[in-house]
Amino acid sequence: MTHQNPLKYFNSSPEIIRLAVLYYTKYPLSFRQVEDILSERGIDICHETRRFWVNRFGPEFAREIRKKRVEFYSNWQWHLDEVFVKINGERYYLWRAVDHEGEVLECFVTKRRNKRSALKFIMKTMRKHGLPHVITTDKCPSYRAAFKEVGIEDRQLCGGRSNNRCENSHLPFRRRERAMQKFRSPAMLQKLTSVHAQIYNHFNHERHLENRQSYKQKRATALAEWFQLCA
Repeated sequence: MTHQNPLKYFNSSPEIIRLAVLYYTKYPLSFRQVEDILSERGIDICHETRRFWVNRFGPEFAREIRKKRVEFYSNWQWHLDEVFVKINGERYYLWRAVDHEGEVLECFVTKRRNKRSALKFIMKTMRKHGLPHVITTDKCPSYRAAFKEVGIEDRQLCGGRSNNRCENSHLPFRRRERAMQKFRSPAMLQKLTSVHAQIYNHFNHERHLENRQSYKQKRATALAEWFQLCA
């Protein structure tokens, strides 16, 4: 069975579609700001068209990135944390799991922050990525109760600044939240964070650990791989 290119029957070229989705998901820009940036480069396309492209192709691109990067995720140490998000005046929780290198493993949106929600989040992450040796969390009691239910409470590590790796992974999401001026629904939040996490993984090279030449090479490689997605 041959795979059909999802970009085939669109009037715009695949390179322009990938570029528009890249600008919106990689940087904290609005659709109108992306329209202005591309207009300066001679590409005149309505911001609503870009909205359609992001909703249509964002999950496709994220799925391909996830398939290519699944072997690079580490099961040595995970960091779990949750951050609250206001949606229509109600508080929701965005749970996030990252490995010790900062790769985002899973994002999960729930209404409550209790044992049941923590258990669903942990089981969903473990089904995709296996069982880690160490799981670093904050002192939220929901984690301990969920780990006890699964039988891995001896692998939990908490306290001090040990979970700063996951705390820092919330920063790109907060920048995106300010640019979007809040979210309209939990489903929208779940979809965007899943796409945003995979694209963040693809372009995150921890620049402070690389010399200039290595960083430029990795950046060029990541950009070339991006323009080959869904090819």
